[in-house]
Amino acid sequence: MSVRLRAAAVTAAAGAIACMFPPFALAHFQMLYVSESALERAVETPMAIVFTHPFHGGPTMNMGVPRSFYVVSQRGEDAAPVKTDLSKYLQAIEWQGVGNKAAAYRAKLPREVVRSMGDYVFALEPEPYLEKEEDKYIQQFTKLVMNVGGVPGNWDRPLGLAAEIQPLNKPYANWVGGVFSGIVLSQGKPVPFAKIELEYVNHAPDLNAKAFATAGAIEAPHPSYENISVRADAAGTFSIGLPRAGWWGICALGVGPSTKHEGKPLSQDAVLWVQAKDMK
Repeated sequence: MSVRLRAAAVTAAAGAIACMFPPFALAHFQMLYVSESALERAVETPMAIVFTHPFHGGPTMNMGVPRSFYVVSQRGEDAAPVKTDLSKYLQAIEWQGVGNKAAAYRAKLPREVVRSMGDYVFALEPEPYLEKEEDKYIQQFTKLVMNVGGVPGNWDRPLGLAAEIQPLNKPYANWVGGVFSGIVLSQGKPVPFAKIELEYVNHAPDLNAKAFATAGAIEAPHPSYENISVRADAAGTFSIGLPRAGWWGICALGVGPSTKHEGKPLSQDAVLWVQAKDMK
């Protein structure tokens, strides 16, 4: 194929992807994904770590090497929290999104990581990602909370991240149709009127195939339903409804203290993942 034809093909492919994913409807979300957040007993836990657009299942963005990946566990509300570095479990992979592949990670966490009853708060600090279309960096401090055995622990305690969402409901115990609340924090202090985006994982992740399902679970009636925006109140508190079973990503935009990285604007976001279940 000639250089001119190759360039034309690339342009056409880019146009096709742009049509598939309207720019005004897309929102970046750093995912920490497990199939179940509430476990009856300790088991080996595979986790996908993907930077993507959950409702569309893509496009997926290339991740750099995470700066930190750890879990803070607490076996009962009166026990002392324990922080464990999990970086040794990270494995670089290619994740197949809808429309493209990108560099991502997975972690096969042995049952020793979640070996006792209680709460496990996983935290990821990724390398800032350069969003070329916006000419800015994005860094999303991301949390996922799991529980073993129903014994509550540190699910509601902040970790002291630069940007963080402090849950006011257990992220792993939500019924469909319920309300989830939290507080947006920047270096431990509430962020008044923080802008928050909410997005549903509409394409089922397959950890074995390292891919999203091609078909989505639902079709939005309008692009504005694909990525829902809300504001925190003057105290940094917000509440959202959970209308469908599955995983929901909550992202507070630009709430971290750093606003520059390598001479370009930087948005330090806080992401929290919440799972909802049908009441049967």
